[in-house]
Amino acid sequence: MTEFARKIFMPFVVLGDPNHEKSIEIIKTLIDNGAGALELGFAFSDPIADGPVIQKANLRALKNGTTTAKNFEILKEIRNYSKIPISLMLSYNLAYKHNLEEFYKKCAELKIEAVLFPDVPLEEAKDALNLSQKYGINQVFLVSPTTTKERLKEIKKVCKGYVYLVSILGTTGTRENMNTHLKELIQRTKQELALPIYVGFGISKPAHVKEVLEMGADGTISGSAVCKIIEETNADTTKIGEFCKEMSQEAKSLNQKRF
Repeated sequence: MTEFARKIFMPFVVLGDPNHEKSIEIIKTLIDNGAGALELGFAFSDPIADGPVIQKANLRALKNGTTTAKNFEILKEIRNYSKIPISLMLSYNLAYKHNLEEFYKKCAELKIEAVLFPDVPLEEAKDALNLSQKYGINQVFLVSPTTTKERLKEIKKVCKGYVYLVSILGTTGTRENMNTHLKELIQRTKQELALPIYVGFGISKPAHVKEVLEMGADGTISGSAVCKIIEETNADTTKIGEFCKEMSQEAKSLNQKRF
């Protein structure tokens, strides 16, 4: 299983948003502008943790005919383009409907590094964990401000690749300021898990990258900010590239320092 790097910027986009061809172009743009890894979503009509911006991204992709099969076509082209680490975030229902073992098999064939089902708790993840181990895929889990120390110990037993640390309670979205208790949450999580810790929810500008990495996180994930640019600029790849470059350069500059 591939190890995820530390001190990186990981952008998130929904596969197929705003359409199949443009989605490929956007993802290649993110790669070309310094993304340290990618988190790619599968569009779903009823996402449980996404705010309005990413909900719209899901709907744009669905409206333009995205499917799980078409998503794998995009992933194949992206994998042919780059060896960048890729993590997939999607509703468990989509993988289950596709055939769970076939889903993991395809991920392995495309050298997808990780899978995260935000709607599957540890207690119901047995099938996913068995298949992730069988096919050499890192199974990622969420840690939030309400995750207890006891729960962290359970997550430690099964989480691989990296930890997705939810910075605040609520849904995804851009925010002006970070959670004042985030540093404590990062430190508490690092005490229990030796994996890279990537912080998401609310990361929307270079200052956030600097702040969160200096708190001790290993990476930052930004989805709503990227999807907002796609929405507001009609998927202008120049604007998307500029944003990714600014965020990635902040991470790279901090990577030169010792934390």
